[in-house]
Amino acid sequence: MQTEKQTLALKATVVIIDDDQNILELTALILSKRGFRVFTALSANEGFLLIAKHSPELVLLDYMMPEIDGLSALHQIRTGYPDTYVVMFTGKGSEEIAVELMKGGASEYILKPFNNRNLVERLENVLKIREIELHNVKLQQEHDRLLREIDQWNQDLQKRVREKTEALQAAQNEIVQSEKLAALGYLSAGMAHEIRNPLNSIALFVQLMRQNTRDPDQLEYQGKILKEIERVDSIIRKLLDASRRTRTITSDVQLNHVIDTALEAFAPQIETKKILVERHYHVTPSPIKADPAELEQIFTNLFLNALDVMSQGGRLTVDISEENRRVTVRIGDSGGGIPQDILPNIFEPFFSTKVCGTGMGLPVAQRIAHIYEGSMIVESTSPTGTVFRLDFPVYN
Repeated sequence: MQTEKQTLALKATVVIIDDDQNILELTALILSKRGFRVFTALSANEGFLLIAKHSPELVLLDYMMPEIDGLSALHQIRTGYPDTYVVMFTGKGSEEIAVELMKGGASEYILKPFNNRNLVERLENVLKIREIELHNVKLQQEHDRLLREIDQWNQDLQKRVREKTEALQAAQNEIVQSEKLAALGYLSAGMAHEIRNPLNSIALFVQLMRQNTRDPDQLEYQGKILKEIERVDSIIRKLLDASRRTRTITSDVQLNHVIDTALEAFAPQIETKKILVERHYHVTPSPIKADPAELEQIFTNLFLNALDVMSQGGRLTVDISEENRRVTVRIGDSGGGIPQDILPNIFEPFFSTKVCGTGMGLPVAQRIAHIYEGSMIVESTSPTGTVFRLDFPVYN
């Protein structure tokens, strides 16, 4: 039965580097008989070639070498082959040399002349230490690898938590928006009758007053009252349309046709305001499943807002592209942009910066996009203009 030391020796390859042929042959004979696989070299350069070829566990290196001194050779071996341990032969047994060799990376040093048994025992001890140290290095590397994995897991977990939190927040915002629009529908349906009755009465009495007066100022004021009554009634009709309208959904809606139809309705304003319209239809978009009238309402609201901010002329751009089975539309204007302080509120129902605005155009447009599994966001805004981006899934 083999002992632990014999097992280590049988697995060990040793390169002996010494310029003394007698010591070289004697040492090789001793170690070969103890199970070591031995290679010999009379010079450091020859020894380097053997080390590169055989990757030995141990190198026995003479301290006094003619071409390259032992200490320099020691540095080269430990730098180039860190898993190869070096045992130094020396005929000078001073403490200074011993300290110098150990600092240089030697694992052991043996004085010449040496005892055969002592030589083998000390080499076997170096092999045991080497095995333990290399095992510790592997453990440390595994430890470092596990720490990196844990750190990566933590980063991935934080990313997933962040993404889920953002998705949850977006879902909550969507629910809030839906509840507001649903409440708007119930409110508009319930209040329409109650509001329209007094409006009709007011309009009737004003019309009677107009029949009985000739005063130009009075007629002007009465006309303004009737105009405001019509505006209130128009707002009520829009609210009712948003809550009552019956959808006619088809699966062959092409957004380029919907957009072109919406643009035609604004042709007079575009011409009057000297607006340059640029269509960039990079593809003929695949059909989507939706109500074309509702989609047209989205673009009508966007074009209306764009023309409103370009009263002195400008450029209206429409960009259509398709990727990953989603059709993307970008509507851009060259207006003054949306102030950053109101940007978070533009999709809130009833929020408006216009004197005569209802604050329902963008919320309703975004809600319609969501109904058809699409999205609508402000992609960019600056003093040079604003770009809205919409995208819709392609119908399978």
